[in-house]
Amino acid sequence: MLLISDETAANFDESLLQTIADTLTDREVELLLCDDRRIRELNREYRGIDRPTDVLSFPLEAEHPQLPLGSIAISMDRVRSVARELGHSPDQELALLLIHGLLHLLGYDHEVDEGEMRREEEKLIRHFGLPESLIVRTEK
Repeated sequence: MLLISDETAANFDESLLQTIADTLTDREVELLLCDDRRIRELNREYRGIDRPTDVLSFPLEAEHPQLPLGSIAISMDRVRSVARELGHSPDQELALLLIHGLLHLLGYDHEVDEGEMRREEEKLIRHFGLPESLIVRTEK
């Protein structure tokens, strides 16, 4: 189950996001939709990087089936600008970022793995009929 907190009053397809979350995990996941200012604060506080980013994942350290899997923050400013730049819908971009964030919560890490996260992300975007994955876009 996806618990959504929207600080931006964005218009988005909540059912698509819920379906993606339910496909990947049966545990609760908190999703914060925020602006660039807020995600920059989070990025600075938790990663020591003083700039906005598109998505951040915060896995819950304690593994217990009744506890949330973790939290994800997504910048809706980035969602809208990247969707416009790449010619797809904000809903598609938001779904891509959610998949990316969820995979991180599930233990995948494209920065150190040998392509496992990329392969899983590609499989999921094909399943949901989404455009190119985040990892593929950043590798170009």
